[in-house]
Amino acid sequence: MRALACAATFFLASTGYTATDPLDSARWGDMQQAFFANQSVEFDSRVRVLAPLSAENSMEVPITVDASTLPDIEEVVVFADFNPILKVLTFEPLAANARLSFRVKLQQSTPVRAAARTKDGVWHVGGAWVNTTGGGCSAPSVGSASPEWQSRLNEVSGRLWEKEDGSRLRLRIIHPMDTGLAADIPAFYIDSLEVRQADGTALMRIHAFEPVAENPLFTLDLPALYKGLEKVRVVGRDNNGNKVDAWVER
Repeated sequence: MRALACAATFFLASTGYTATDPLDSARWGDMQQAFFANQSVEFDSRVRVLAPLSAENSMEVPITVDASTLPDIEEVVVFADFNPILKVLTFEPLAANARLSFRVKLQQSTPVRAAARTKDGVWHVGGAWVNTTGGGCSAPSVGSASPEWQSRLNEVSGRLWEKEDGSRLRLRIIHPMDTGLAADIPAFYIDSLEVRQADGTALMRIHAFEPVAENPLFTLDLPALYKGLEKVRVVGRDNNGNKVDAWVER
């Protein structure tokens, strides 16, 4: 069931305009204060969060954030109103399209939102309600109980292929992504990733946090300029300093 909600409003600092939260979340005021205090914010249908209405597995909820029709995006923040750890991830599109698919852990039914900051400093917010049985954030990962993950930690597998309008990259990283909310298991998660061209030019930066699902799977799109791209390098590290460094080829 959708969590109890009431009408919530936010203040658009640049104009003084007040609007009702389209997702009618009792937590929107807290989200506005936590992420956008004293900043310009507006709800914007061009920022889309694609998610299942009902998620059967609260530890692996598929999410796609698509703000690719909104120009001049510098950063996107993804968060969940009713999660114990609010921030899911952030990404900077750089040379990539402002679209990213991934999976998250949800503790209970919640709005999942994306906020895209454009060059003018305005945050454009979209989102979707996801209903789930819950418990995804406080359950221990499957990987943390297996001896195999230690030998394969941060191992990258992926695919790069050509599309009609550019290239698509899908990559998977072996990592338990523990939230720190399960008893006696500390937080352990991939902290930063950067997708680069062969010459070192950054195509997209991703900062993941504890709610990203175990063995993270990311899918991103590159525009027509990168159609026919042969390979990319994925580099990063987790919060314990373990490095990620791999090539993904077509």
